[in-house]
Amino acid sequence: MSEPTYETCPTSAPFFGFMGVTAALCFANIGAAYGTAKSGVGISSMGVMNPQLVMRNIIPVVMAGVLGIYGLIVAVIIQGSITTPDSDGFTKYSSFTGYAHLAAGMCCGLSGLAAGMAIGIVGDAGVRAVGQQERLFVGMILILIFAEALGLYGLIVALILSQQSFECSAAR
Repeated sequence: MSEPTYETCPTSAPFFGFMGVTAALCFANIGAAYGTAKSGVGISSMGVMNPQLVMRNIIPVVMAGVLGIYGLIVAVIIQGSITTPDSDGFTKYSSFTGYAHLAAGMCCGLSGLAAGMAIGIVGDAGVRAVGQQERLFVGMILILIFAEALGLYGLIVALILSQQSFECSAAR
């Protein structure tokens, strides 16, 4: 095997890892915020006519909030893997690792964004429907579970991708 070159471990490689951290956290939190806001509007609207169902229908808001936690988990794991350059300015953090961490962050973040949008739309319409017909509650919960699973799939793939790494040796 040949020695790693500057092209393998450029000083810009950690940028991609940090972008993965940013993507995981920001996109997942945007999805969580959208899901919370959209579902909250539905809960508020439904609560005017059926205030006794508000606490029962808070589930979409909780599920949307969990998406932000997925992004936080991935961001912390990736950040812990990014190494600082040595005193000479050279890094052991490779482009391969940076790209893997960017991919991990985007998988988690964009899956969280999509799941948050689905949870928000289903939560809004679902809680309004449950306010009029309580027998729809189980159906709403099942749809929400499948929407949350999208975010969970992104988390799982991100955890697998975040473990991919190549470390450059001290020889330059």
